[in-house]
Amino acid sequence: MPAFICATCGVQHAPAGTPPDRCPVCEDERQYLPPAGQQWTTQERLRLSHANTWRRPEPGLFDIATAPAFAIGQRALLVRTEAGNVLWDCLTLFDDATAALVRALGGLAAIAISHPHYYGSMVEWAAAFDVPVWLHEGDRAWVMRPDPRLSFWSGPTRVLPGGLTLIHAPGHFDGGAMLHWPAGADGQGVLLSGDIIQVAADRATAGFMRSYPNWIPLGPAGVQRIADAVAPFSFARVYGAFRDREIMTDGKAAVARSVARTLAWLAR
Repeated sequence: MPAFICATCGVQHAPAGTPPDRCPVCEDERQYLPPAGQQWTTQERLRLSHANTWRRPEPGLFDIATAPAFAIGQRALLVRTEAGNVLWDCLTLFDDATAALVRALGGLAAIAISHPHYYGSMVEWAAAFDVPVWLHEGDRAWVMRPDPRLSFWSGPTRVLPGGLTLIHAPGHFDGGAMLHWPAGADGQGVLLSGDIIQVAADRATAGFMRSYPNWIPLGPAGVQRIADAVAPFSFARVYGAFRDREIMTDGKAAVARSVARTLAWLAR
C-alpha cells in the first residue's frame, strides 16, 4: 500500500489503500489548505518530476533541497562528524540517487528534526539507513506515520553523535528544537535553527513566529524562551530552514539583536 503524502506540507502519512480524509498538519492554524483543497501524492509520483540537489555551504556540512521546490520547500542539512553523519530536518523526496550520495558520505548515524512541518518522509529515510529519528516529546501528537525508529526525547537538551546537541525551544511548536554543531564555522560553532529562529531576508537578522504563512506572531514569553534556550551555546553562524537563509558572521549577536528588536516591537 502507498504511504500518501500531503502535497501542501509534504508530510508522509501511514500506508493505506486510499488517501486519508484529511491532513491534521495542514488543518492546524500554523499551516493551511490551498484554495483547491486537500491534495495527495506519493513517493513514486514525486520521483517522476523532482530531484534532490546538493550544495556544501562549508566543510563538514551539506545542504540538500528538492527541485523544483515541493510543498513547504525546506532544505535538509547533513552534518559530518567523526562519530557519524547526522541529518538535520527532513525532505519528502527520497530516491536512489539521494541514498547513494548519503552512503558515499558514510551513511547516517541519526536523524533529528526541528518540528512537524519538516517530518517529510522521515520513516523512509530512517529505514534506508536503519537509524533513529530524534523528535521532541512535545510534538508526538503530530506524527502521521508511526514507526519503531522514531525516538522521542524530553528535557532542555539531548546530546547526539559527534558532540551535537539538540536544544528544546518551544514557541513555533511545543516540541520545537534546534541543533548546535560546536565544530562548525572552524570551531566557532554553528546553530541549525530550522524556522524556530527564522533567518530573515537580509541574512543579518532573524524572526520568531507561531505561523509564518498565516502571520501569527509569537508572544514575548515565547520569544524569550527561545532566546534563553540558545543562550548557553556559542555560534558564529546560523543556518535557517531554507537555502540562502544563513547568518554567516556574528550569529549569536545577530540573534540577540533580533530578540531585542522583536520584544521592543511587541511591547509597543
